[in-house]
Amino acid sequence: MNNYEKNLEKNNANFIPLTPLSFLERAKDIYPNYEALVYETRSYTWTEVYKRCIKFASALEKIGIGKGDTVSVMAFNTPEIFEAHYSVPMTGAVLNTINVRLDAKTVSYILDHSEAKVFIVDRQLHPIIEKALTTVKKKPIIIDIQDDFADQKLLKKIGEHEYESFLKSGDENYVWKRPKDEWDAISLNYTSGTTGNPKGVVYHHRGSYLMSTGSAVAWNMPNRLNFLTIVPMFHCNGWGYPWTIPMLNGKTVCLRTIDIKKIFEVIEKHKITHFGGAPIVLNMITGASKSDQKKLNHKVHVLTAGAPPPSIIFKKMKALGFEVMHVYGLTETYGHITQCAWNDDWNSFDEDKQNEIKARQGVRYPNTEDAMVIDPDTMKPVPKDGKSMGEIMIRGNIVMKGYFKDKEATEKAMANGWFHSGDLAVMHPDGYIKIQDRSKDIIISGGENISSIEIENTLAKHPAVSIAAVVAKSDEKWGEVPCAFIEKVKDKDVSEKELIDFCKETLAGFKVPKKIDFRELPKTSTGKIQKFELRKIARNLN
Repeated sequence: MNNYEKNLEKNNANFIPLTPLSFLERAKDIYPNYEALVYETRSYTWTEVYKRCIKFASALEKIGIGKGDTVSVMAFNTPEIFEAHYSVPMTGAVLNTINVRLDAKTVSYILDHSEAKVFIVDRQLHPIIEKALTTVKKKPIIIDIQDDFADQKLLKKIGEHEYESFLKSGDENYVWKRPKDEWDAISLNYTSGTTGNPKGVVYHHRGSYLMSTGSAVAWNMPNRLNFLTIVPMFHCNGWGYPWTIPMLNGKTVCLRTIDIKKIFEVIEKHKITHFGGAPIVLNMITGASKSDQKKLNHKVHVLTAGAPPPSIIFKKMKALGFEVMHVYGLTETYGHITQCAWNDDWNSFDEDKQNEIKARQGVRYPNTEDAMVIDPDTMKPVPKDGKSMGEIMIRGNIVMKGYFKDKEATEKAMANGWFHSGDLAVMHPDGYIKIQDRSKDIIISGGENISSIEIENTLAKHPAVSIAAVVAKSDEKWGEVPCAFIEKVKDKDVSEKELIDFCKETLAGFKVPKKIDFRELPKTSTGKIQKFELRKIARNLN
């Protein structure tokens, strides 16, 4: 032991576990009366948001929720899901946000796999929820969200509690539970991966704290910004921004659904300065009618991630007054961990060249220790020549704890001390990463991951289908969409429409193939389907 280790131990004065929950308490203490959270006609200050979270946390504890329990939420971007990012972990429990676009079977699986004890749901989702609840092994306590701005035709009571009345049953003097270890789980997010059943990705308090601070630095986010929630807060915890914005005393403006005309109206009304969105949202903005678009009176900063955006989108967004930065990440890395950070040397390039650079996945965030393109066979970095392909691998405090209740998948994903993304890329001479292909055959459509295997398994259940293979097909609106290739059973016939309708019976809408082609599938000598050949064919299909 050297002198820097003697009598210099950790104690309560010099070491406190990091947690993003502290950002809300700080905002309440320093900026108590600032407008913090806005949704339609509702508006809350930091004092009010803090009290609401505290009371909801207290109410959860009164019904038995505590450390290690799972509380699931299936909601649109409204104040309730924002508050759940604090109230749930304030009890020591783990927040599980569920994609509102999922089918009932998948929702049921997630509730069972996560062992959810409480399920907070928006009443507009009752058709899916009621169906999901018929197959769960143990029904959780249901808390309804009654939103007056939802589709009133679909609002129907689901659970035994209503959010606002349940919140009022809590104690506003409740003392929230700081994690005893920053490695403690804070949230559970499910991702499709490459199998039919989704995998549960576990985040810890430390990683969420570092993602919040790293995002602020990488994006040059100022204090008192105005943030619009276009990225669903169920997706990677809204890229971590429910925790980042309070740290900056920013104002969060909730947008329930994507409505381009309304986006422009909200930008103008609340002087929105920042928002994130998948490339499809950018396509919708640039492709909107002139009557829906409004001239911006100030610069709006936009972050985009998902399927690599076409370079033309940067030009179109710039013309409307938006400054777009491309980032890259995965559910397993708390969201984005690389950025296409701009270099002033590129200002002299022509616009097309600049936009080509902007479409790259870029370089690591300040909260990312390493993001490299590595040859998975040798585990050595590929040459920085813009041609040699390898797999994007990541390591740092913003890599998940692991997959929930899946030791084998966790060990495989983190083999050799790196998180294996499954994304194939090249490294340019300047160190910037550019994705070339997806080794896991994941399709990213509108920012959502789709498992090709799940679709293939569904198609294979049709009596006229012998073999099904699904690949990504480029799409101007969605970035990518599923494209299915089918070998039919001999002497049996089926049409493209029949198979699409068949898929609609069990798959969420965004997972249904947009194109089905019938042919003998190309295979290797051992019978393995050559998907790279199918991708070539898909490029030329209408």
